[in-house]
Parts: sequence; structure tokens; C-alpha cells
Amino acid sequence: MAKKAETTSMIDTLAEFKELKNIDKDTMISVLEDSFRNVIAKMFGTDENYDIIINPEKGDFEIWRNRKVVADNELKDPNTEITLSEALKMDDACEVGEEVTDEVHFADFGRRAILNLRQTLSSKILELQKDNLYTRYKDKIGTIIAAEVYQIWKREILLLDDEGNELLLPKQEQIPSDFYRKGETVRAIVQRVDNINNNLKIILSRTDKLFLKRLLELEVPEINDGLITIKAIARIPGERAKIAVESYDDRIDPVGACVGMKGSRIHGIVRELCNENIDVINYTTNTSLYIQRALSPAKISSIRIFENERRAEVYLRPEEVSLAIGKNGMNIKLASMLTEYAIDVFRDIDGTDEEDIYLDEFADEIDMWIIDALKNIGCYTAKNVLNMDRNEIIERADLEEQTVDEVLSILAAEFEEDE
Repeated sequence: MAKKAETTSMIDTLAEFKELKNIDKDTMISVLEDSFRNVIAKMFGTDENYDIIINPEKGDFEIWRNRKVVADNELKDPNTEITLSEALKMDDACEVGEEVTDEVHFADFGRRAILNLRQTLSSKILELQKDNLYTRYKDKIGTIIAAEVYQIWKREILLLDDEGNELLLPKQEQIPSDFYRKGETVRAIVQRVDNINNNLKIILSRTDKLFLKRLLELEVPEINDGLITIKAIARIPGERAKIAVESYDDRIDPVGACVGMKGSRIHGIVRELCNENIDVINYTTNTSLYIQRALSPAKISSIRIFENERRAEVYLRPEEVSLAIGKNGMNIKLASMLTEYAIDVFRDIDGTDEEDIYLDEFADEIDMWIIDALKNIGCYTAKNVLNMDRNEIIERADLEEQTVDEVLSILAAEFEEDE
């Protein structure tokens, strides 16, 4: 009776483990059988002559041993062989050379074997649980999850998910102004899953730019539906971010859709990111125009692009320079990160003697397609065009000579009138 109780206890323990760790039945049966076989192999040198039957519905198991019948004076290995006289007690029709099977009670192997089994089981189940957790969170990399703050340390924060699994939010992955209390819920992105030397670590991040992208996908249905695409993101966590978006539907304003009515969509994200200031701009394949938009709110006078060096020289009026650079150089740094161009800012000295005029103000005299062609080569003001060589304008803007001459005449006349 004690033996039966002990084996039942082992099955009960296993059932509890299964419920707690959420491991499927087939896997648990396999783990249990492997554990029995490991212990038997350690005790007898082999487990090949044993059949192990697990009955999960009944909550018990059976172990059957197969042994070859040998003559009474030829017994060498009692684990794989049985004497004829002993075999006849189980089957009075058996003969030498045949095989007989008898049931083995695991509890007969002794307390050490039972303890060995429990340790093997625990080790295998914990290993299996880690593998399952690793696989599950590997599939979650790049997605947002919510977890509860459990422990706050100097270099990292320990969080627990809904199933009590441990997650880590390192200091460098926290927004500088983040403040946490034990028990509160934190949202973050699963950045990576490490499993070095069987030491599983699930790392979260709130500073990764992918976190901002996922928040936008949650708040802006058009992004989730594929009508708007996020082309690039640049972030200085907790301070400022710039996002370039593009719409595949001409009826949708991508910037307006992301910001929402009176900023309703972007405000929720700003609050989540500890008041991180977010600029949304329209993406374009036109490099000079893209850089101009990235440097918003500054208005540039002219720009020179060096494609091979991935570098741009931007010229601005003196009063625009500070806007382009931004507080602590933040605006120009984010613009460089967003466009992936090194941006050098220069004061437009030519514009200081007399007032310059933006080309858009000549829309009543010059067709907009011509103005756009001039902007595409970095000319945004009248003086930018007048200071450029005529032949260079013709070649780079791909305009007719007569068109360029007419434009130069119109722009020059404006300054002559002023004089």
C-alpha cells in the first residue's frame, strides 16, 4: 500500500507541475517515460528491455521487464535474463530461449531511485519550460507587452507577465524620465531573448524606435490597414522624435492621420513616452526636399547634396540657424538620423545684405512645376537661383534655356524694382 501511495504521489506531483507550467499531455508523457528510462539505465546499465506505459487518464504508470529464459546454471545478468525455474513460476509453459515479461514496481528500487526520479523529472520539466518560454517570447520579439513591476533595482527592473514569467527592463532601455512603483503596469517592446548557458533572459525596451512604431500602429488605423507606411523613425528617448510617413492613397493626408483631430492620436503616444515631442513629416524620395522637411520648423535657403558621401550642406538665414540646430543640437541630430545624411549648417551670408524672397511667392509669374524643379536642385529662394550659374541650372534642373532665361529675368527684375 505504501508503495502504491508513493507512486501515486509522484503522478500527483507531475499533474500539479503540468497545470502550473502549461505543458501539453503528450510532452509530459514523453518526459515522464524518459525520466524513468534514465533512472533504470543508471541502475542496470540499460533500459532497452523495459516497457513503460503511462496512463494519464488514470494517473498511474506501469513498468514491464522483458527477460530471456536461460538454464538455471547459465544466469549471467539478472536484469536481462531469468532462470528457467524462476520463469516457470510465472508461466509454466515457457522454455529456455523464450522471453518472459513481468511487472516491476518502481518503489521496489528503493528511496534513492525514487529521489533520483524526482530530481530528473524536475530538471527535465524546468528545461522544457525554459525551451517553451524561449520559443514563445522569441516569436514575440518586436511586439508590445504589458507586465507588472515586481522588483526595482539600480541597473534594471524585474517585471512579471500574466503567467508570472520574469522579464527584465534594463536601465539603458528605460526612458530617462520613467518612474516606476511596485505593482504598476508597464508597457514595453520585447527587444531580445537571450539563452546563454541555459540562463534565460527576456529583455524589454521602451527606448527602441520600434516601440514608437508599434504605438503608432495601435493608435492609427490607417497604418495598421497598410494605407500609411512609416518610412523612418529617429528618436532621442523622452526628448524628441521625428517620423517620416507616406500614404498610398492620395485622399489620405498621412501627417494629419497620424496626428489626429486636434492631436488626439499623437497625444496618447506622447503621454506614454513621458512627453516626448513627436514631429511627423511627409516622406519623399527627393533628397533635398526630404532634408528640408526633416529640419522643420527651420526654413532653408539652399542646399547642396553630396550623394557619394551621404552628406548635405544646408544654407539658412541667420535667424533660421538656431531653429535648424535646435536645443542642444537635437533638431539637426534627429534630421541626420532620419534622413541618414550628415548635415552641415551654414549661415547664408548673401541673404544678409538685402531681403531674399522664397520662390513660392512668384507662383503668379512662374509655373509651379518650374518652381518645383528649382527646389529639387536646392534652390528655394530667388537669390539661390540668381547666384547659381545659368548653365548649371539648365543641366541640373533639366529646363529649357528659354525657360531659365525667363525665370532669371523675372527674379532679377524683382530686385531691380526694390532698388
